[in-house]
Amino acid sequence: MKIFKIASKYAVLAGALSLVSVACDKDATDLLPYDRITEAAAFATPERVELSMVGVYDAAQSGFYAGGAVRGYPFGAANVEQGDNRGEDMLNVATFYAITYEATYTPGTANNQFHWETLYSLINRANLIIEGVTKAAQDGVITDAKAKEYEGEARFLRALAHHELLIHFARPYKHTADASHLGVPYRTIAVNTSSAVEAASAQGRNTVKECYDLILADLNFAEQNLPETRDGSKKLTRATAGAAIALKTRIYLHMGDYANVITEGNKLRLKNTYSLTAAPEGVFANNAGNSETIFAVENAATDNAGVNGALPVMYSVSPGRSLVAISPILFNSPWWVAGDLRRSQLTKDNGRAVFSNKYRNITTQDDYNQILRWSEVLLNMAEAYARTDKPAEALEALNLVRNRAVTDLLLQYTALSFPLKNDLIEAILWERRIEFAGEGRRWSDIHRLANDPDFSTGGIPAKVRYNNTTFASWGPGVAYDGSGNYTGSLSIAAIPYDDYRFIWPIPQSELDTNPVLAAQQNPGY
Repeated sequence: MKIFKIASKYAVLAGALSLVSVACDKDATDLLPYDRITEAAAFATPERVELSMVGVYDAAQSGFYAGGAVRGYPFGAANVEQGDNRGEDMLNVATFYAITYEATYTPGTANNQFHWETLYSLINRANLIIEGVTKAAQDGVITDAKAKEYEGEARFLRALAHHELLIHFARPYKHTADASHLGVPYRTIAVNTSSAVEAASAQGRNTVKECYDLILADLNFAEQNLPETRDGSKKLTRATAGAAIALKTRIYLHMGDYANVITEGNKLRLKNTYSLTAAPEGVFANNAGNSETIFAVENAATDNAGVNGALPVMYSVSPGRSLVAISPILFNSPWWVAGDLRRSQLTKDNGRAVFSNKYRNITTQDDYNQILRWSEVLLNMAEAYARTDKPAEALEALNLVRNRAVTDLLLQYTALSFPLKNDLIEAILWERRIEFAGEGRRWSDIHRLANDPDFSTGGIPAKVRYNNTTFASWGPGVAYDGSGNYTGSLSIAAIPYDDYRFIWPIPQSELDTNPVLAAQQNPGY
């Protein structure tokens, strides 16, 4: 398959490959292959433009790891595995995720490096699409409206990728009063010429505020130009206006802009496009077609993250590899009541530990990666309502999610359950931990709450070490005291927020090609 490299010196820079290229030694089959055509030819017919757009989604699902392997970087699986192992609610079983779990990474750590590189490769492909479809519309190959739709898809993926970079490589939005601290380079220019490579190799970090402003600009464009829905599996796996709105609720939550979380969430409520599945397992039992998924990344039996990356292999009991368990910190919490259906439907044990049962296709490894669900929008809104002194609205949104799993009326929340505002917010934050266990969302919340005045995570929380557990370590209420504090072994110490390890280092591979970023490395590395 054709490789289009601008200069080998900058091969790692922003995935500086043509839109229509894939690595020669890629051992997975693309969902829709798009090989042996030049970049110019990629936009010569409507059919090729469509295949080129599919190529951007393929880059989101399966970028390249060391030696050309595919391990689901960035959004096929790796964002979940890295996001979970950075937090305390999931538990690294073996050495597979130990570097992430124990925060012993360096600028040369492969997981961090390839997360950065594949995210920027995705961004570059999105930028190539924007450039290509604009010219295709000018040449009469596609209509202007269709070009804008493709651009909306590309800008949605570009926004998603930049936010993933921000939560790993930069401090949270509220780190400074005006978010003027360093974020990541926000790249909007296609790297497909020597001059573009030179420009990109000298681009420094935007501020966090600049990054968030650009993310919102991308998502606003996407909302205005994407269809409301799509047919078949594309409804879940191709960006829509609803996906752009849903992602905006997440972005505004990270900014602490609660009014806009509510505004965007209510847009989706009025559209009435999405609804919760009847049972908690509904999303995962029918992950390729359900009412709750807003956007997911497709994996297929012929194109997935493989035995060293696929979510069902990493997270599931035998015949899965059982490498990531649910931590007793979460599983035993009094907030996760014994009668919760998410215990019976979405967890399994192997007689040694408790694991997620969300990813079930262990043989075919084709579980979709759920990026945005309606339950997240509801809980984003619940928190925003609670923080803006609207407890009734917050409770309603919270209970929509919780009560499909907690069906015992005696255990369901009422207004009397929360005498204080912060009691309600605490319940919502715990509900997020339970609802999204094993979906990579925990680090995102640790990151945004790190310096919250009332609910600070304090940095990276202390964690359980697998070798210090037995099967008896798992059970509702086990190792929790009457005040809701976990009393079990926490042999992996907490890392304070002001410690340099709270955020990842910019990879050495990037520093070697970009002297500006070399001077902007995160302190401590």
